[in-house]
Amino acid sequence: MLRRLYDWTMSLADHPKALWALALVSFIEASVFPIPPDVLMIPMVLAAPRKAWLIALVATVSSVLGGLAGYGIGHFFFESIGRPILESMGKADQMAAFNERFNGVGFWAVLIAGVTPFPFKVITIMSGWTAMPLGTFIVTSIVARALRFFVVAGLLWGFGQPIRHFIERRLGIVFTLFVLLLVGGFYIVRYL
Repeated sequence: MLRRLYDWTMSLADHPKALWALALVSFIEASVFPIPPDVLMIPMVLAAPRKAWLIALVATVSSVLGGLAGYGIGHFFFESIGRPILESMGKADQMAAFNERFNGVGFWAVLIAGVTPFPFKVITIMSGWTAMPLGTFIVTSIVARALRFFVVAGLLWGFGQPIRHFIERRLGIVFTLFVLLLVGGFYIVRYL
């Protein structure tokens, strides 16, 4: 089933309304959809390199808006369903402690999920569930998603088809290493 969904997503790249399809995929990927927008974005940029920055912008804006939808899912459904269940089980105190810990590192969680292969939807929903400050969530989502999509668009614009296999297979690892180095650098500066 996942393969059919992947193939369907790829077929949208050739559609005359591909930008709208990218906007839709980017939006729903940030809250419920399992296929990342890169699958659609890569062939679109390769087919029209002069539109690389527009394609990255559409993916970024749509993904951040979809992230807000995920945040809403976590916030509103948790309040109406999750909280009463946890309270009836006597877990309200543990929930508050978890929320505090998550929000303490929430900036990093959103940034890491936004640029690495980690499913962004998990963090968007958790951010709403823990009531992360909305401003922090939005700013971090914009930074993370813009970094991810504009780097992909820039690599494709600059190197074309030869970079495609690198992006599809290794860019997630590169972003993950980048985030680890960034976090490590902040840790060293702070504690050494």
